[in-house]
Parts: sequence; C-alpha cells; structure tokens
Amino acid sequence: MNNSYSGHGRFITLEGGEGAGKSTNLEYLRGRLAAAGIAVTVTREPGGTPLGEQIRGLLLDPADTSMHPDTELLLMFAARAQHLQERVLPALRRGEWVLCDRFTDATYAYQGGGRGLDVQRIAELETWVQAGFQPYRTLLFDLPVAVGLQRAGDRGALDRFEQERTAFFERVRKSYLERAGAFPDRFRVIDAGRELAAVQAQLDAVVDELVSA
Repeated sequence: MNNSYSGHGRFITLEGGEGAGKSTNLEYLRGRLAAAGIAVTVTREPGGTPLGEQIRGLLLDPADTSMHPDTELLLMFAARAQHLQERVLPALRRGEWVLCDRFTDATYAYQGGGRGLDVQRIAELETWVQAGFQPYRTLLFDLPVAVGLQRAGDRGALDRFEQERTAFFERVRKSYLERAGAFPDRFRVIDAGRELAAVQAQLDAVVDELVSA
C-alpha cells in the first residue's frame, strides 16, 4: 500500500474524545476545501461502508455490555480494512481529498489507552491492514474531559463508549496527546474547548497550510 501522496488526493483525519465537535467541524472543513476547488469525500470510522456501518452498530450498541476488548479491537480493524479498500483508497486514487472522522489513532487512544490493550498488538494489526499507509494530516480536537462529556450528554442517549467512566476518557485524552507529541509533523492540535468561531479560526490556519503545501 503506497504512502505517497504525489499526484494523488490527501487523507485528512479528525480525532478527539467525546463531545469534541468533530462532526460539526468536519462539515466546516469540507466547505472550506470545496470553496478552494478541491473534490472532497467525507467518511467516518468505524463505518464508511455498508459492511463497516453494520460493524459500527455492533461496536456502539449500549445494550452489549459483554464485548471483550480483543473482540472490540478486531472489529475495529475489520471495519477499517473494508473502509480502506472500498472507500478511502479509491477516492485518493481519483485525486480526491478524504476527510475521515476517526482512524487508527482512535484505536491507540480508545483500545490502547482506554482499554489498556498492548499497543504492540495494535501496531501489528495496523501493519497488516494498512501496510504503512498513514494520514497526510491529523487534526486532534482536544478539550477537558468533563467539558466533552457534558456536551455528549446534551446530545441525547449515550452509546456504548460514551457510557464509560471519566477515568477511561482521561486515559483516552492522555493517549491522544502522547500520539500528537510522538508525530508532530502529522498532528495539528486544535483547542476544542473554545467558542466555535475560535475553533474554526484555528481550522482556517490548517486549511491555508494544506492548500498551499
């Protein structure tokens, strides 16, 4: 799998904990890129394909309290394998830019940091499924856990992940920030705890950087 973007589209991922505003700002980014004349595909993980959306339903079902963390991890990568082959890579080959709500960094954060699974096992699955393929840029929407959980609760019924305890999400946030520190060339950290206009001003700077690169 080719990790080069020369002559191809760009794969941009949006990451962050619950209530970080990824969905709202994904649409903002789509609009900014479209205004710059860039063809954009918007997708999400887990999901993005008919099969992936079925797997998403299993993963988020709040009634399923018995799922083993290993099962959760394998389902994430099963959905990702289908997503890459059916949706992401074809769009990139067409020269489109792909905006994706979560990707493998979420697996390191939620299954690695949150669940405590061995990151080496995650890395082995990443190598198998992605064969070196990585996002061109990752936008990490960071905010205090308490603020994010309050926002998520205001949206309505909570899914299986959103029902986890605060300590789980603190570990998720810590893992995300560690990933950002480990890969500074790829990550851009967005202060998502600010007002929407201030958040989108940060995104404007990222868009300007991307389109001028």
